[in-house]
Amino acid sequence: MYDLTGKRVWVSGHGGMVGSALVRRLERESCEVLTSDRSVDLRDPRAVREWMVANRPDAVIVAAARVGGIMANDTRPAEFIYDNLMIGANQIHEAHAAGVEKLLFLGSSCIYPKFAPQPIPEDALLTGPLEPTNQWYAIAKIAGIKLCQAYRAQHGADFISAMPTNLYGPGDNYDLTSSHVLPALLRKMHEAMEAKHATVEIWGSGTPLREFMHVDDLADACVFLLRNYSDDAHINVGSGIETSIRDLAQTIARVVGFEGKLRFDQTKPDGTPRKLMDSSRLRRLGWTPSTNLHDGIAEVYESFQSQQTE
Repeated sequence: MYDLTGKRVWVSGHGGMVGSALVRRLERESCEVLTSDRSVDLRDPRAVREWMVANRPDAVIVAAARVGGIMANDTRPAEFIYDNLMIGANQIHEAHAAGVEKLLFLGSSCIYPKFAPQPIPEDALLTGPLEPTNQWYAIAKIAGIKLCQAYRAQHGADFISAMPTNLYGPGDNYDLTSSHVLPALLRKMHEAMEAKHATVEIWGSGTPLREFMHVDDLADACVFLLRNYSDDAHINVGSGIETSIRDLAQTIARVVGFEGKLRFDQTKPDGTPRKLMDSSRLRRLGWTPSTNLHDGIAEVYESFQSQQTE
């Protein structure tokens, strides 16, 4: 068990949805939360090294990443693979060089093959081709997992990896050119309701199945893993509940109050047909999520509306 009491914990990417949730959760612990502003370019090894030396973290959570939905991944592949490779590699290497006691690297469920067995177990990694539309991001995240394993094997570093499922929550990205499906649908529904449009267009057939988890649940799982997990294998973090994109859209429509028609554009890509992670290892360790999807979306919609009035 790793005791967080009195530790200096660096949360990289603290301004993002995941990072801010981690900061909120860690503020309930008896530790000091460290953050770095955007002047520290995490793609630059020298900048990361200098920050580590100056701030001396005891533990690190690698939550910083370049993220986006299908369109962003598909149209900006070089950015997604290069930036994420460098962000992960620099923090992992410099954490070892600085003598960091514990590191948690956060990946993504997109690391798994497009046609992985369902629910997806951790050992499905590298057993088949990736989903082409987000392979660049996935490869960078797989490299981060392998780096943690390599530093553990060669240097005995207590570096671990966790793979979250699809996340949503306060501070999400609502830019329709780069956002993920849930925040994109929420914004589309809201704007359609405000403009009294009769129809909302949704990419794909609506049939793909996805698993969603509130970001505050992920943050709680991360604190749990920092304390209780130390192993070579990465570990899945999911809600264990899947829903179709069509059902998700209908739930968001009900929360927002949009009463028009949903039109599914089947000329647009669906992505992976099904993606449910097997999080039984984490459940056996003693952690479970606490937020159901409808309540979580309702909370996020309130946050979204507050942002619109600021």
